[in-house]
Amino acid sequence: MASTWEPALHELAGPRYARLVAHAAVLCGDRAAAEDLVQDALVRTFSKPRRFASVPQAEQYVRLAIASVFIDRTRRERRERQLWSRAAGTLAVDGPSLSGVDTDTSRALLTLAPRVRACIVLRFLEDLSTRDTAAALGLSEGAVKRYVADGVRALAGELGVADVPDYTEHVPVGEGGGQ
Repeated sequence: MASTWEPALHELAGPRYARLVAHAAVLCGDRAAAEDLVQDALVRTFSKPRRFASVPQAEQYVRLAIASVFIDRTRRERRERQLWSRAAGTLAVDGPSLSGVDTDTSRALLTLAPRVRACIVLRFLEDLSTRDTAAALGLSEGAVKRYVADGVRALAGELGVADVPDYTEHVPVGEGGGQ
């Protein structure tokens, strides 16, 4: 008897795998690292009993897991570089390689800090709301707004864009709200 998660896993590891790798490559900039991210996200997603109403719901969960795995891995690698750097008495070189992606935007994304990059990718490429991005990354909505604003500003500078739209979300205060 097949469990409820097996069809979703087969679909994600089969026909939808290339899209997941492309999504991960936007975060890390390297195809091999992207494949590792997808594998880790699939293991993280399907190693616990979960119920998904549909394959697209499972895919969205894996996409969020990819961002989470990316941030965790980047933090761990940065700590390791710092420790080795201190041990060797030299400064570590920071930042991932760019072997698989060749666009200006992808290069500009790689200049962003991992958390800022994850917020930008989830907000604009995954089209998640600020609330959903905050929930996916375990941040406050205010932090996501700040990371997005900083990221957009940095990307504009990196890409040479002069007129940057305001991407902050303004929430109207109701009458008599005291704020």
